[in-house]
Amino acid sequence: MRRISLLSALLLVLVLVVFEHPSTYAASGPPVPKVKAAQSQSTATLPPGYVGSQMCETCHTDIAHTFKNNPHTKMVFLHGDNDLTCENCHGPGLAHVQGGGDVHKIFRFDKATPKQIDEKCLACHATSHPNFMRSPHAKAGVSCISCHSVHHSSAPQYLLVASQPQLCETCHSDVKAQFAMPFHHPVPEGVVKCTDCHDVHGTFNPNNLRTTVDQNRICTQCHTDVRGPFVFEHAAVKGVGCLGCHSPHGSQNPRMLNMPNVNVLCNQCHSPVAEGTFHSMGQGSAERLPCTNCHTEIHGSNIHPAFIR
Repeated sequence: MRRISLLSALLLVLVLVVFEHPSTYAASGPPVPKVKAAQSQSTATLPPGYVGSQMCETCHTDIAHTFKNNPHTKMVFLHGDNDLTCENCHGPGLAHVQGGGDVHKIFRFDKATPKQIDEKCLACHATSHPNFMRSPHAKAGVSCISCHSVHHSSAPQYLLVASQPQLCETCHSDVKAQFAMPFHHPVPEGVVKCTDCHDVHGTFNPNNLRTTVDQNRICTQCHTDVRGPFVFEHAAVKGVGCLGCHSPHGSQNPRMLNMPNVNVLCNQCHSPVAEGTFHSMGQGSAERLPCTNCHTEIHGSNIHPAFIR
């Protein structure tokens, strides 16, 4: 009986040691936190399978230290302030903890498909970005974490991977070249941002252009002198829009015009009228005098239907 009692005591000690230090006996993986002790704080309020953020902090201390200034800390209120932030995005962590930190038992964004990542993010952000899944970015497999980094952002306001325009130019190198033209919008100088004109999360317009009742409003929000309304409106401005004459990112031509010769640009629409006018003015006038020498109020006029000052 004395030997049996001694053996039972040794077995009890061994069980307690294994329970308190499971990582010592695990085949691989990081040290496993004390599940029982940590769970006792809020087991009654946590959903099944969840362990709470304090449990995550025992291993991921570096991330937990910087996360306190992250806007996602507000997620703690999604479930009645019961200490759930990490698991709102990474899923329930009990199996991950009990598996000795098994990386296959937790949702990992770096191993997920773009669609899985987008669905995770849109579970909260669908209201603010309702058109993202139909956007060119989503269709091209550009996921949320292609532009945003929750834990290691260099631009805290929107948790961007990099600041604009450098972030956008990592993919849109053709546009970057246009901003190097002699005449360009001051995007490289930091006066204008890509998102001032584009909604990167999707719109019903081509190129993710922001949606307004008057699409020229995207341009005239800055170029107020040509906003109007005018008594005499230029039909091209209303029908085609600013891009009919101007290149939005940059151009080798003054005023970012699509063509170096103003008359050639105007003659795309007005060639019959222009030819008659130039003939009456004398041979060679078409080359010497730009249309805008006379039609100075080309965007619209309150005085003359021919847009003369």
